[in-house]
Amino acid sequence: MLVLLLVLVLAWPVGLLIWANGQINHVAATNDDLSTDGTTYLLAGSDSRADSGLDGDTTEGQRTDTIMLLTSPPSGTPSLISIPRDTYVEIPEYGPNKLNSAYAYGGPELLVDSVQSLTGIEVDHYVEIGMGGVADIVDAVGGVELCLDYDVDDADSDLVWEAGCHPADGETALAFARMRKADPLGDIGRTQRQQQVIQAVTSTVADPSLVFRPGEQVRLASAGLGALDVSEGTGIIDLGQMALAFRNATGSDGVRGTPPVADLDYRPGGVGSTVLLDPDLAPAFFEAVADGTVTEADLQQY
Repeated sequence: MLVLLLVLVLAWPVGLLIWANGQINHVAATNDDLSTDGTTYLLAGSDSRADSGLDGDTTEGQRTDTIMLLTSPPSGTPSLISIPRDTYVEIPEYGPNKLNSAYAYGGPELLVDSVQSLTGIEVDHYVEIGMGGVADIVDAVGGVELCLDYDVDDADSDLVWEAGCHPADGETALAFARMRKADPLGDIGRTQRQQQVIQAVTSTVADPSLVFRPGEQVRLASAGLGALDVSEGTGIIDLGQMALAFRNATGSDGVRGTPPVADLDYRPGGVGSTVLLDPDLAPAFFEAVADGTVTEADLQQY
């Protein structure tokens, strides 16, 4: 019996990895146009315009309402950088527009191309979660605690919130991550809340007691993997390394925030209100992200 128990304990993690790898949905996304050291993940949250009813945006189809660059440099400081979805960029073969329109025009591949063109950083792994999947994952971990220091009653996102910290189920967490119009910082504030939701989920999943609850591992893995699309060649080990990178980037030794911004309401004509990154500071900022020398002082300050 002792031998059988030992075999089960040793074989279970291997079996779980094999099973989990088979649950992953892959999409064409990354390319070899750039080569930078370290490992960088592009995290995207996609949202269908057809059923969301959000923001009054005229872009059809799906867009990426969440765009985060998670970077583990070969040495130095790991970082999680939220790039505002309305960042004004040059989209390859389409010209200047908001960054999130790249996904609507050309899916994950064009989004990766646009982010690489903007930052000069190679994207090694692309990970996309449908925004509806956020609710499923939060419910799977039993809810999370989220904090916001002002009252909200926002019809566009359906978020009703009393200032303070409260437990949130999946539906509430999704509204918390989507809300923008009632936020004084608009798109920037939304990126901060999206990071908070992701950090709350990862902190819950990091519970050491999960090691002794294989059934719970399968349930959580099913909810998480079912909501993800990842780039070809990205497997469960890569996703595990991404989770560790996220923990490092959001911990005391990491840096998280937004690139330096020159104008939160830049109107170049033809594309509405956009976010203009600081043309003098942004190039050096992304170089610092890539080589691990980025600091809190380099981030956009509010």
